[in-house]
Amino acid sequence: MTPFDAFRYDGKRALVVGGATGMGAAVAELVKDAGAAVLVADRAPVTLDGVEAHQVDLADEASIDALADAIDGPVHALFSCAGVADGTPGIERINFIGHRHLINRLLEQEKMPRGSAIGLISSAAGMGWRTNLENVQKYLAVEGFDEAAAWARDNNKADYMWSKMAMNGYVAGEAFHLLQQGVRINAIMPGPTDTPLAQANADTWLSFGADYRDEAGIQAATPSDQAYPLVFLCSDAAVGITGITMITDAGYQASGVAGAHQGAADAVGFLEMEF
Repeated sequence: MTPFDAFRYDGKRALVVGGATGMGAAVAELVKDAGAAVLVADRAPVTLDGVEAHQVDLADEASIDALADAIDGPVHALFSCAGVADGTPGIERINFIGHRHLINRLLEQEKMPRGSAIGLISSAAGMGWRTNLENVQKYLAVEGFDEAAAWARDNNKADYMWSKMAMNGYVAGEAFHLLQQGVRINAIMPGPTDTPLAQANADTWLSFGADYRDEAGIQAATPSDQAYPLVFLCSDAAVGITGITMITDAGYQASGVAGAHQGAADAVGFLEMEF
Protein backbone atom coordinates (compact mmCIF):
# COMPACT_ATOMS: atom_id res chain seq x y z
CA MET A 1 0.00 0.00 0.00
CA THR A 2 1.25 3.47 -0.89
CA PRO A 3 0.17 6.91 0.35
CA PHE A 4 -1.51 7.46 -3.02
CA ASP A 5 -3.91 4.53 -2.62
CA ALA A 6 -6.27 6.82 -0.71
CA PHE A 7 -6.90 8.69 -3.96
CA ARG A 8 -8.05 5.51 -5.71
CA TYR A 9 -11.43 3.75 -5.78
CA ASP A 10 -10.40 0.11 -5.97
CA GLY A 11 -13.14 -2.13 -4.57
CA LYS A 12 -15.69 0.71 -4.53
CA ARG A 13 -18.90 1.31 -6.48
CA ALA A 14 -19.60 4.81 -7.78
CA LEU A 15 -22.91 6.13 -9.08
CA VAL A 16 -22.65 9.13 -11.41
CA VAL A 17 -25.99 10.87 -11.98
CA GLY A 18 -25.85 12.97 -15.11
CA GLY A 19 -22.83 11.04 -16.34
CA ALA A 20 -23.69 10.87 -20.04
CA THR A 21 -22.14 14.19 -21.05
CA GLY A 22 -20.12 17.14 -19.79
CA MET A 23 -18.63 17.19 -16.31
CA GLY A 24 -20.56 14.08 -15.31
CA ALA A 25 -19.05 12.07 -18.16
CA ALA A 26 -15.59 13.28 -17.16
CA VAL A 27 -16.26 12.20 -13.57
CA ALA A 28 -17.48 8.77 -14.69
CA GLU A 29 -14.40 8.17 -16.82
CA LEU A 30 -12.00 9.41 -14.15
CA VAL A 31 -13.47 7.39 -11.31
CA LYS A 32 -13.53 4.29 -13.54
CA ASP A 33 -9.85 4.80 -14.31
CA ALA A 34 -9.29 5.14 -10.55
CA GLY A 35 -10.55 1.59 -10.06
CA ALA A 36 -14.25 1.94 -9.26
CA ALA A 37 -17.11 -0.14 -10.56
CA VAL A 38 -19.17 2.65 -12.13
CA LEU A 39 -22.90 3.06 -12.59
CA VAL A 40 -24.04 5.95 -14.77
CA ALA A 41 -27.60 7.25 -14.65
CA ASP A 42 -28.91 9.86 -17.07
CA ARG A 43 -31.89 10.77 -19.20
CA ALA A 44 -29.57 10.86 -22.22
CA PRO A 45 -28.00 7.69 -23.65
CA VAL A 46 -24.87 6.52 -21.83
CA THR A 47 -22.03 5.73 -24.23
CA LEU A 48 -19.06 5.21 -21.90
CA ASP A 49 -17.75 1.66 -22.15
CA GLY A 50 -17.34 -0.49 -19.07
CA VAL A 51 -20.07 1.04 -16.94
CA GLU A 52 -23.53 -0.07 -15.85
CA ALA A 53 -26.06 2.27 -17.49
CA HIS A 54 -29.41 3.35 -16.03
CA GLN A 55 -32.11 5.71 -17.21
CA VAL A 56 -33.40 8.40 -14.85
CA ASP A 57 -35.44 11.57 -15.14
CA LEU A 58 -34.71 13.81 -12.16
CA ALA A 59 -37.90 15.75 -12.80
CA ASP A 60 -39.93 12.61 -12.08
CA GLU A 61 -40.15 11.28 -8.53
CA ALA A 62 -41.19 7.81 -9.69
CA SER A 63 -38.21 7.60 -12.05
CA ILE A 64 -35.84 8.43 -9.20
CA ASP A 65 -37.47 5.83 -6.96
CA ALA A 66 -37.09 3.26 -9.74
CA LEU A 67 -33.39 4.06 -10.05
CA ALA A 68 -32.83 3.67 -6.31
CA ASP A 69 -34.69 0.34 -6.34
CA ALA A 70 -32.71 -0.90 -9.36
CA ILE A 71 -29.32 -0.35 -7.76
CA ASP A 72 -28.17 -3.68 -6.41
CA GLY A 73 -25.51 -3.33 -3.79
CA PRO A 74 -23.70 -0.49 -2.06
CA VAL A 75 -22.90 2.96 -3.42
CA HIS A 76 -19.62 4.12 -1.91
CA ALA A 77 -19.51 7.35 -3.91
CA LEU A 78 -22.50 9.23 -5.28
CA PHE A 79 -21.72 11.96 -7.79
CA SER A 80 -24.70 14.25 -8.42
CA CYS A 81 -23.70 15.96 -11.66
CA ALA A 82 -26.93 16.54 -13.63
CA GLY A 83 -28.16 20.05 -14.26
CA VAL A 84 -30.03 22.18 -16.78
CA ALA A 85 -30.19 25.85 -17.72
CA ASP A 86 -32.81 28.50 -17.08
CA GLY A 87 -35.87 28.05 -19.24
CA THR A 88 -35.91 24.26 -18.88
CA PRO A 89 -39.24 22.97 -17.55
CA GLY A 90 -38.75 21.37 -14.16
CA ILE A 91 -35.40 23.04 -13.49
CA GLU A 92 -36.17 23.24 -9.77
CA ARG A 93 -36.57 19.46 -9.66
CA ILE A 94 -33.72 18.52 -11.99
CA ASN A 95 -31.09 20.80 -10.47
CA PHE A 96 -31.75 20.16 -6.79
CA ILE A 97 -34.94 18.46 -5.57
CA GLY A 98 -34.33 15.30 -7.61
CA HIS A 99 -30.77 14.97 -6.34
CA ARG A 100 -31.93 15.37 -2.74
CA HIS A 101 -34.67 12.81 -3.27
CA LEU A 102 -32.22 10.23 -4.64
CA ILE A 103 -29.84 10.79 -1.73
CA ASN A 104 -32.70 10.28 0.71
CA ARG A 105 -33.82 7.08 -1.01
CA LEU A 106 -30.35 5.55 -1.07
CA LEU A 107 -29.88 6.35 2.61
CA GLU A 108 -33.31 4.97 3.53
CA GLN A 109 -32.50 1.75 1.69
CA GLU A 110 -29.14 1.57 3.49
CA LYS A 111 -27.26 1.49 0.19
CA MET A 112 -24.65 4.04 1.32
CA PRO A 113 -22.55 2.33 4.01
CA ARG A 114 -20.35 4.10 6.53
CA GLY A 115 -17.35 5.58 4.77
CA SER A 116 -19.37 6.60 1.72
CA ALA A 117 -19.29 10.08 0.22
CA ILE A 118 -21.53 12.35 -1.82
CA GLY A 119 -20.25 14.95 -4.27
CA LEU A 120 -22.49 17.47 -6.01
CA ILE A 121 -21.82 19.90 -8.83
CA SER A 122 -23.06 23.30 -7.79
CA SER A 123 -21.97 26.55 -9.47
CA ALA A 124 -20.30 29.87 -8.81
CA ALA A 125 -23.78 31.24 -9.51
CA GLY A 126 -24.79 29.92 -6.08
CA MET A 127 -22.15 31.78 -4.07
CA GLY A 128 -24.82 34.02 -2.52
CA TRP A 129 -26.29 31.23 -0.42
CA ARG A 130 -25.03 32.69 2.85
CA THR A 131 -26.51 36.10 2.13
CA ASN A 132 -29.83 34.42 1.35
CA LEU A 133 -29.53 31.77 4.08
CA GLU A 134 -32.85 32.53 5.80
CA ASN A 135 -34.86 31.91 2.62
CA VAL A 136 -32.64 29.00 1.60
CA GLN A 137 -33.35 27.30 4.91
CA LYS A 138 -37.10 27.91 4.54
CA TYR A 139 -36.92 26.16 1.20
CA LEU A 140 -34.82 23.27 2.49
CA ALA A 141 -37.32 22.71 5.29
CA VAL A 142 -39.93 21.75 2.67
CA GLU A 143 -39.22 18.04 2.43
CA GLY A 144 -41.77 16.66 -0.05
CA PHE A 145 -40.81 16.35 -3.72
CA ASP A 146 -43.88 18.05 -5.17
CA GLU A 147 -44.18 20.42 -2.21
CA ALA A 148 -40.62 21.69 -2.64
CA ALA A 149 -41.17 22.17 -6.37
CA ALA A 150 -44.35 24.12 -5.68
CA TRP A 151 -42.54 26.32 -3.13
CA ALA A 152 -39.87 27.20 -5.67
CA ARG A 153 -42.44 28.09 -8.33
CA ASP A 154 -44.72 29.99 -5.94
CA ASN A 155 -41.82 32.07 -4.64
CA ASN A 156 -40.29 32.80 -8.06
CA LYS A 157 -37.28 30.62 -7.24
CA ALA A 158 -37.55 28.04 -10.03
CA ASP A 159 -34.29 29.14 -11.62
CA TYR A 160 -30.66 28.16 -11.99
CA MET A 161 -29.13 30.53 -9.45
CA TRP A 162 -31.59 29.59 -6.72
CA SER A 163 -31.14 25.87 -7.31
CA LYS A 164 -27.40 26.25 -6.79
CA MET A 165 -27.81 28.38 -3.67
CA ALA A 166 -30.14 25.70 -2.31
CA MET A 167 -27.58 23.01 -3.11
CA ASN A 168 -24.85 24.88 -1.25
CA GLY A 169 -27.08 25.42 1.77
CA TYR A 170 -28.07 21.76 1.69
CA VAL A 171 -24.44 20.59 1.74
CA ALA A 172 -23.67 22.79 4.75
CA GLY A 173 -26.85 21.92 6.59
CA GLU A 174 -26.70 18.16 6.10
CA ALA A 175 -23.00 17.59 6.74
CA PHE A 176 -23.30 16.93 10.47
CA HIS A 177 -26.38 14.71 10.20
CA LEU A 178 -24.81 12.64 7.45
CA LEU A 179 -21.53 12.39 9.33
CA GLN A 180 -23.44 10.74 12.17
CA GLN A 181 -24.25 8.03 9.62
CA GLY A 182 -20.65 7.85 8.46
CA VAL A 183 -21.33 9.64 5.16
CA ARG A 184 -19.53 12.75 3.91
CA ILE A 185 -21.05 15.37 1.58
CA ASN A 186 -19.31 18.12 -0.40
CA ALA A 187 -19.79 20.10 -3.59
CA ILE A 188 -17.75 22.00 -6.10
CA MET A 189 -18.69 25.44 -7.42
CA PRO A 190 -17.29 25.61 -10.96
CA GLY A 191 -16.79 28.78 -12.88
CA PRO A 192 -17.39 28.78 -16.66
CA THR A 193 -16.67 25.29 -17.99
CA ASP A 194 -16.73 24.28 -21.64
CA THR A 195 -19.48 21.66 -21.69
CA PRO A 196 -22.28 21.02 -24.21
CA LEU A 197 -24.71 22.75 -21.83
CA ALA A 198 -22.44 25.77 -21.53
CA GLN A 199 -22.02 25.92 -25.31
CA ALA A 200 -25.80 25.96 -25.68
CA ASN A 201 -25.87 28.97 -23.35
CA ALA A 202 -22.55 30.46 -24.40
CA ASP A 203 -23.65 34.10 -24.52
CA THR A 204 -24.34 34.00 -20.80
CA TRP A 205 -22.31 31.16 -19.34
CA LEU A 206 -19.04 31.32 -21.29
CA SER A 207 -18.94 35.11 -21.50
CA PHE A 208 -19.03 35.36 -17.70
CA GLY A 209 -15.56 36.28 -16.44
CA ALA A 210 -14.13 36.46 -19.96
CA ASP A 211 -12.22 39.65 -19.13
CA TYR A 212 -10.62 37.95 -16.13
CA ARG A 213 -9.58 34.90 -18.17
CA ASP A 214 -8.21 37.08 -20.99
CA GLU A 215 -6.06 39.06 -18.58
CA ALA A 216 -4.93 35.89 -16.79
CA GLY A 217 -4.13 34.16 -20.07
CA ILE A 218 -6.37 31.14 -19.44
CA GLN A 219 -9.36 29.49 -21.08
CA ALA A 220 -12.67 28.34 -19.61
CA ALA A 221 -12.25 25.14 -17.62
CA THR A 222 -12.62 21.74 -19.25
CA PRO A 223 -14.92 19.05 -17.83
CA SER A 224 -11.86 17.16 -16.63
CA ASP A 225 -10.63 20.25 -14.74
CA GLN A 226 -13.81 20.03 -12.64
CA ALA A 227 -13.89 16.23 -12.41
CA TYR A 228 -10.53 16.03 -10.62
CA PRO A 229 -11.51 18.01 -7.49
CA LEU A 230 -14.93 16.32 -7.27
CA VAL A 231 -13.44 12.83 -7.48
CA PHE A 232 -10.86 13.86 -4.88
CA LEU A 233 -13.58 15.04 -2.48
CA CYS A 234 -15.28 11.63 -2.59
CA SER A 235 -12.03 9.69 -2.17
CA ASP A 236 -10.50 8.48 1.08
CA ALA A 237 -7.82 11.13 0.61
CA ALA A 238 -10.46 13.70 1.61
CA VAL A 239 -11.70 11.77 4.66
CA GLY A 240 -11.40 14.88 6.86
CA ILE A 241 -13.43 17.09 4.53
CA THR A 242 -17.20 17.41 4.68
CA GLY A 243 -19.77 20.18 4.38
CA ILE A 244 -17.74 22.37 2.03
CA THR A 245 -18.49 23.93 -1.34
CA MET A 246 -15.09 24.06 -3.01
CA ILE A 247 -14.81 27.01 -5.38
CA THR A 248 -13.26 25.77 -8.62
CA ASP A 249 -13.32 28.95 -10.69
CA ALA A 250 -9.60 29.58 -11.34
CA GLY A 251 -9.43 32.17 -8.57
CA TYR A 252 -12.21 34.41 -9.88
CA GLN A 253 -14.14 34.79 -6.64
CA ALA A 254 -11.01 35.15 -4.53
CA SER A 255 -9.72 37.88 -6.83
CA GLY A 256 -13.06 39.63 -6.56
CA VAL A 257 -13.23 39.45 -2.77
CA ALA A 258 -9.66 40.73 -2.46
CA GLY A 259 -10.23 43.47 -5.03
CA ALA A 260 -7.42 42.17 -7.20
CA HIS A 261 -9.62 42.28 -10.32
CA GLN A 262 -12.35 44.89 -10.65
CA GLY A 263 -14.57 42.90 -13.01
CA ALA A 264 -14.50 39.96 -10.62
CA ALA A 265 -15.23 42.25 -7.67
CA ASP A 266 -18.29 43.67 -9.44
CA ALA A 267 -19.55 40.19 -10.34
CA VAL A 268 -19.03 38.80 -6.84
CA GLY A 269 -20.86 41.77 -5.39
CA PHE A 270 -23.84 41.02 -7.61
CA LEU A 271 -23.86 37.27 -7.00
CA GLU A 272 -23.71 37.74 -3.25
CA MET A 273 -26.67 40.15 -3.14
CA GLU A 274 -29.86 39.28 -1.30
CA PHE A 275 -32.42 38.03 -3.80
